[in-house]
Amino acid sequence: MSFAKPLAVITSSALALTFALAAPVVAQQMPQGAPSAEQQVAQLDEMVNLNDSQEQTLVSLLTQGQERLQSLQSEAQGVQMQLQSQIGPDFDEASIRRDAERLGQLTGDMTAESALMQARIQSTLTAEQRDELQRLARQQQERMQQQMPSQ
Repeated sequence: MSFAKPLAVITSSALALTFALAAPVVAQQMPQGAPSAEQQVAQLDEMVNLNDSQEQTLVSLLTQGQERLQSLQSEAQGVQMQLQSQIGPDFDEASIRRDAERLGQLTGDMTAESALMQARIQSTLTAEQRDELQRLARQQQERMQQQMPSQ
């Protein structure tokens, strides 16, 4: 299992705009892979008209958060590789459990980092901007539900 996909999801969807449930709106408009902080902020700016101070703050928040997440991801991949190398007939249960616990901690840390970044991003936006993102998210959800085949 690779953590590259979850990190891309965290940094693009979750970090960019999930903070207002607007990830589906942005996901359709973003290029594949994890966009840069500047690209994410530009996308958000198109949606809610950020001021220059907000743009600078958000780029900084996203850049720092992505760096922390990448560091955690790298460590998690190392622990995962270590866990895989321990699988065999002469396994050490205590070591496997210790590494599995560390992997769980790292996954939790990545989730917490994402949530904290989302909260920080929300605090940077005005109430009107948050409302607009929620409105866009509702519109996107309605469009997605209309596209789903009825059962």
